[in-house]
Amino acid sequence: MNTLLDLFLTFVRIGCVTFGGGYAMLPILERELVDKRGWTTLDDLRDYFSIGQCTPGIIALNVSTFIGEKRGGIRGAIAATVGFLTGPVTIILIIAMFLRNFAQLELVQHAFAGIRVCVCVLILQAILRLWKKSVVDPFTLGLYLVVFVLHAFSGLLPVQIPAAVLVILSGLAGVLAANRKNRAAGKGGAAQ
Repeated sequence: MNTLLDLFLTFVRIGCVTFGGGYAMLPILERELVDKRGWTTLDDLRDYFSIGQCTPGIIALNVSTFIGEKRGGIRGAIAATVGFLTGPVTIILIIAMFLRNFAQLELVQHAFAGIRVCVCVLILQAILRLWKKSVVDPFTLGLYLVVFVLHAFSGLLPVQIPAAVLVILSGLAGVLAANRKNRAAGKGGAAQ
């Protein structure tokens, strides 16, 4: 039972600072789940993010479900998911009750402007960390450039490729490249 309560409370705290969406959350999740608690590895966390982006819903919420399942099975997944949702739903309800009365205040508008800047920094930090661990050789750089061009200029292409399809195709390209590399290493080792 302590595991479930720990999952719930941890994800309540994480959920309360869910500004900016999944990628802005990556540094917070990394610090809390990898560095502080050791519940997952950095590579697994990045894998959860990749899968979470391809599945319906909020990326960070999907990650909480994956971590919860890993730590406590189905009950852990439920505890982590409910914990993650508790903070944001409560905050949104409180803001919704009062925002209409205060949204036009200059102080509130400046606060939101500051939050937007902070979210941009968090997202940029997540991008830089992902870049360092993901673009590691000429193949991954080439794959990055192809996916970037296909996604960034999708409005100019005759057919738009959904982001989920690009993620799946990139995964397949990674598997094919690894198989090719393994076969080449096997042939090179057999020739010696």
